[in-house]
Amino acid sequence: MKSPLAVVPRDDFAGDTVPGELVDIAWEPPLRGPRRPLTTWRDYMAQASRIVGRFHGQFALQRFDYEHPVRLQSGTPLRMKKPYTVSVAYTEWGPADAPVLVCCGGVANVAMRFSYLASDLSDRFRVICMDWLGRGRSGWLAAEGDYSLATYAEQLRQMILHLGRRPVTVLGSSMGGSAAIELLARHPKMIDRLILNDVGPHIPARRRKRRADTIARHYVFREPSDLLRKIGASQKNDGPVGDDIRFNLTFHQTRWCDEEGGRIYRHDVRAMQAYRRDAQRSLLQWAQWQHVNCPMLLIHGLQSDALFEPTIRRMMRGKPVSLMRIPDTGHAPLLADRNHIWFIRQWLTGEQCPDGEWSVLHAPARDPYPGNPIPFAPASALR
Repeated sequence: MKSPLAVVPRDDFAGDTVPGELVDIAWEPPLRGPRRPLTTWRDYMAQASRIVGRFHGQFALQRFDYEHPVRLQSGTPLRMKKPYTVSVAYTEWGPADAPVLVCCGGVANVAMRFSYLASDLSDRFRVICMDWLGRGRSGWLAAEGDYSLATYAEQLRQMILHLGRRPVTVLGSSMGGSAAIELLARHPKMIDRLILNDVGPHIPARRRKRRADTIARHYVFREPSDLLRKIGASQKNDGPVGDDIRFNLTFHQTRWCDEEGGRIYRHDVRAMQAYRRDAQRSLLQWAQWQHVNCPMLLIHGLQSDALFEPTIRRMMRGKPVSLMRIPDTGHAPLLADRNHIWFIRQWLTGEQCPDGEWSVLHAPARDPYPGNPIPFAPASALR
């Protein structure tokens, strides 16, 4: 029997309520395939060479210099304020003259989160997957206060200018979608189509605080089992994905640190702590949403605790929004499933795409080691 609707407790700061089924935060879909016990870092790197190796040679790691403006240095003393540059890393997939799709992840994501999506779409699109400042292989900002949603919107703006100053399609997961909404409100001609991956103009503080408490700490993983357990738990609502897909994420979200004697997250913990401060209240972007009028595909994980039905209905009023729902999946689906990617491709190309709303079944698990012989990534590519 279907449980009755509950009401998410009122946000003290935002003053809004969101009716919706309260998701059990302990809920987790079953993992596909056998678990791979890894007891040593040598075993871990050998596994990485095979799993990461499926993408070796398919993309180029690129960089551009982001200039951080004075107006976004709110916590810096006046005498020390001046523009400064930070290197932004991104991966580039597909033909240089193809339509551009820019992929932006969530608050703790890295560019390689989108590897499966980018690989599958690279025959028709130039897919750009960007590391946020302070994440992945991008540089770090000078002060904790410089990390903000306004900064990420500015980074996305400069990324688009770097790519050729032409309108692009943006796929934003979680915070990436929030940054795209912020940018569209100020520069509506920079983005001609938008894919929002389980994010809208309202994200309840209840969800944001829980996420912030998890990520705003420094971790050292001294054994592979600790790493796979911790990141696996944090991604438990990503849907029924294979163990190889989860492994790909754990590898790219972390790096080896000799000083710590283990693997650590590939991000500036100050960026996570800045998010924790901001997450004490709901994110409300309804004023900015009024200026977003480009064609949109909204992807909704049906077990999401960040995007609720009333938010979706309000988003769709008078807006060109198509809605794709994904079952057995929580906030910000990974989009590594071939069925999910097929519908994204159809929406991007306008070929045989459903109108209005639809749900997508999960595809059979991918072959974890495609190709014969199995492609391996060399040690130089595993840093």
